[in-house]
Amino acid sequence: MTLDMRMRNNMFRRLPVEQATGRLYGGRHRLRVVYRTRDLVVLGLGVMIGSGIFKIAGEQASSTAGPGVLVSFLIAGGVCVLAALAFAELSSIIPVAGSAYSFAYVAFGEIWAWVVGWALIMELLLAASVLARVWSLYATQALHDFGVPIPSGLGDLIGQQKGPDVFALGILLLVVLMLAGGSRMSLKTLWFMVLAKVIVIGLVIATALKFFHPGNLTPFLPPSQPAPAGDKTVLDAVLGAVGGGTPHVFGTWGMLAAAPAIAFAYIGFDLIATASEETDDAPRKVPRGIITALVTAIVLYVAVAFALVGMMGMDGIAKLNPDKLLLAAAFDSVGAGAMGKIVDVGAMLALTTVILVLMISLTRVVFSISRDGLLPRPLAAMSRYKVPSRATLVAGGAAIVMSQTVDVLTLEQLVVIGTLFAFLFVAAAVLALRRSRPDLHRPFRMPAAPLVVLVAIVAVGWLMLNLNVQTWGYFAVWMGVGLVLYLVYGRRKSQMKLLLDAPPERPATARLAPAPPPGMAPPPGMAPQPGIAPQPGIAPQPGMAPSPHMAPPPGPRDVHSSPGPYGTGTRPAERRPGAPESPYPTGRYSTGRQPGGQFARDPRHPGERAPERYPSARSDDPYTLDPYTLDPYTLDPGTSDPYGPRGESGQSGEHQEPPHGGRHRR
Repeated sequence: MTLDMRMRNNMFRRLPVEQATGRLYGGRHRLRVVYRTRDLVVLGLGVMIGSGIFKIAGEQASSTAGPGVLVSFLIAGGVCVLAALAFAELSSIIPVAGSAYSFAYVAFGEIWAWVVGWALIMELLLAASVLARVWSLYATQALHDFGVPIPSGLGDLIGQQKGPDVFALGILLLVVLMLAGGSRMSLKTLWFMVLAKVIVIGLVIATALKFFHPGNLTPFLPPSQPAPAGDKTVLDAVLGAVGGGTPHVFGTWGMLAAAPAIAFAYIGFDLIATASEETDDAPRKVPRGIITALVTAIVLYVAVAFALVGMMGMDGIAKLNPDKLLLAAAFDSVGAGAMGKIVDVGAMLALTTVILVLMISLTRVVFSISRDGLLPRPLAAMSRYKVPSRATLVAGGAAIVMSQTVDVLTLEQLVVIGTLFAFLFVAAAVLALRRSRPDLHRPFRMPAAPLVVLVAIVAVGWLMLNLNVQTWGYFAVWMGVGLVLYLVYGRRKSQMKLLLDAPPERPATARLAPAPPPGMAPPPGMAPQPGIAPQPGIAPQPGMAPSPHMAPPPGPRDVHSSPGPYGTGTRPAERRPGAPESPYPTGRYSTGRQPGGQFARDPRHPGERAPERYPSARSDDPYTLDPYTLDPYTLDPGTSDPYGPRGESGQSGEHQEPPHGGRHRR
């Protein structure tokens, strides 16, 4: 069996980095650039700061860690920072919409990419459904707190734990329609809501500090005691089987045990990577956005936890009304009921932004997987708003159906395990690419690798072991369904497989032949190479179609090539003696310079020069997009670089342009 045949049938075939970066995704597969660094920070805060900031500190302080929950927040934040560093490095190398899915495709191969992508779909789809239900519960509570009467006909259709729910349906439908209409409107809405909830958090901290008592922080680590009976985590089961011990709360062990639950609150920084294809200069701005958003979220969470525990104390939190949002109940207990109503509004805004960012990320992951053929490719089609509207409608419809039919509130930990599973692969991918592709340009490098990478893998694994045994069982079932789907559909429809199966004589996969030397006509029947103009003095062969890059003959004016391997411009009426008249001037866009020294406009895009994917990057930036390649899979299976030798301008070796002088220097 030949190497090509083995690669076609190999589920571990890897996506080339050059192909994954998006340079080959032209035409309808290109997403609109809408994000800047500050937009990415807002995107991260939109998903990381949800309703958990108003309750998780109190829950863990009263049941697991006591005032030591402040250290638990820092431990969980430290683990997430390690994972964020891995995401930052890989996002600087592979700035694409697929995030962890695309990283795994490049580093480990197709089957592992599908496994990670399937886990991401579970995480994002379930998270959107869960939070829509929670939004309905909080909206119903807010109506009650503000004294708004609820019609009797809606009593059984809002604020329900399971079954049909009008509020959950409404918020998901609103978000899906907003995203299907374009990212700019959703981005403006996100900015407004994130700013509003940050203001609410500032008011919460300032008000709580007025009731702060240092005595509420002591004892910082309450005496350890056996944990109440309940679902065992995998770590509890292992320790019980090995040492015969029982799980404990409070004390040092309780402080550590609270960290996994808190880490769930920080999850979301990884979703910033799904916006890479929509970010200007993504290899540099996406890592900044990831780190800045996560550090900001950690500071806000620790500040709220410090203010709440200092205001109420561990015992006071345990006595609060469990039917209300914990922080709102805390303000009611100290006589600041008006602040409790503000918290209700802040929680609804926070949940709305989380749902919005989750749906953005879900549609981008589905779009990326579909573009690679592992899901139906029509889902990757772009609308006139330059957004994947089909993926948005399908993913949004699935979230709506799940939220209305499944008891999703009992499956919340599946969101965590799906995220942590992706974290493991991303951390490992850093080491894999450091070993296999050390030549890649890395605008951001994870410090002290591989030591930091190994610490990140161990820390994430420890968080996963603190999840329930039942959660692991559900996750195994979901992954089993995903493997069957891949074997039945994705493996056969994969664009990588279709690429390797394509016959070498097809024009889409034919290797580019070298350009003929000056003065020599191309062999009969050979089509001109894309982006290469005919040589001076050479007329097209009979029956040979002109290159799409050729300009129409400029008329009877004589032309003469300026110095260079293929000519860099023309000037009139200086034909060499005996040389035939050439109707085709030469140059970068196959039209050369018009008389007067100006560049002719590109005939395919009148009035404009070729757009740059990342205008602020260097001229040899490896992520410059080829805007004219419509087929995302034109890679020659025998070529390691789909573009051939590359020159300083980032173009193919056959398409280089010698530098111009004067004002034409780029």
